[in-house]
Amino acid sequence: MKSDIVDIRKQLMGKIDGFGTIHRGVLLGVVVLCALSVITSQHKARKLFVELQKEQELAQQMDVEWGQLQLEQSTWATPARVEEIAVQKLQMQLPKNGQVQFVLAKPDSGTRPPQ
Repeated sequence: MKSDIVDIRKQLMGKIDGFGTIHRGVLLGVVVLCALSVITSQHKARKLFVELQKEQELAQQMDVEWGQLQLEQSTWATPARVEEIAVQKLQMQLPKNGQVQFVLAKPDSGTRPPQ
């Protein structure tokens, strides 16, 4: 009787060990897949971070260029420069007091006169 119990116990343990080996193999496969997915996601995150830094640097360069262009535009559009070009290149001159005439426009029928 004792030997029968030992035999049954050995059979059960063999089945449990076999079952455990399958589970261990599946668990090992799952762990390896999880590790590979972590490595892949970290690699992608690093690549995206590097790309983000490049784009931020490009945006900063464009901001600097935009500021320079605004400064250049304000320099080219100064009243003194416009007057200088009008006098030198277009031979324009300020009108004298007698040359200025004021013309009053009649209000249109659809508009109200100024109050």
